[in-house]
Amino acid sequence: MRYIRPLSMEDAVGQLAGSPGTAAILAGGSDLLVRMKGGFIEPDLIVDIKAIDGLGEIRETAEGFSIGAAVSCALMGESAALNREWPGVVEAAKLIGSKQVQGRCTIVGNLCNASPAADSVPALVAAGARTSIVGPGGRRTVAVETVPTGPGKTSLAKGEIIEAILLDRRAPRSGDAYLRFIPRTEMDIAVVSAGVNLTLDEQGVVKSARVALGAAAPTVLLVEEAAEALIGRKLDEAALERLAKVCSGACRPIDDKRGTIEFRRKVAGVLARRAATTAYSRAGGK
Repeated sequence: MRYIRPLSMEDAVGQLAGSPGTAAILAGGSDLLVRMKGGFIEPDLIVDIKAIDGLGEIRETAEGFSIGAAVSCALMGESAALNREWPGVVEAAKLIGSKQVQGRCTIVGNLCNASPAADSVPALVAAGARTSIVGPGGRRTVAVETVPTGPGKTSLAKGEIIEAILLDRRAPRSGDAYLRFIPRTEMDIAVVSAGVNLTLDEQGVVKSARVALGAAAPTVLLVEEAAEALIGRKLDEAALERLAKVCSGACRPIDDKRGTIEFRRKVAGVLARRAATTAYSRAGGK
């Protein structure tokens, strides 16, 4: 096994692209090291990206935010600007692991681990977040929801690295929220989760919406029909009932020891209702 700590993205991409065996990227390590210790993987090459300039920074621009691949979830929680504009994204990131893990784990790692139950991903999908990817063929930008393709699998090609998560500047009268259900009070994996992002007009009518469900299918679901149930109306009981029904129907979960299909479908609708209500309130709706 080789371990390298490149100082540039070009070097990191070149090392990954040229590796003849299996390679892994180390940012926080909260997923990678656990999997290595459990004997699930044994990479031939580990590329530690924490020394690459800019990857450990949250950058605020006129267009929005760029969250570097090595930015810890704890650092996201400390960003007043990010908390103000994207509270749902931050509250999802702050649910990953314990206080100790928070100092290491990253939302890019959470995304690339490609777990259907990843906490940050539904919130990012609801927010319309994008990924900036660097690889042998140059740089490309894709929507977050296109990265995971199944449990433990991504659409990244050999040699590609996600360098940052991109969030647009928040539109006026907008709000987002994330909720999950877990069997314990904290530090558990989501049985099902929901992220909602809303923008209202001056009368409190929903102009645009994005609704995403986690742990409800092999990948996070962007439920467009659920968004349509909210657009063009205030968040009244009829709209919430329709939202819950659509979300429950969109689920494609599994039966396991943590929850049945029937239970997950029911809870998906409940969480979507609650997250939408919080997002609506944050957007200034009454």
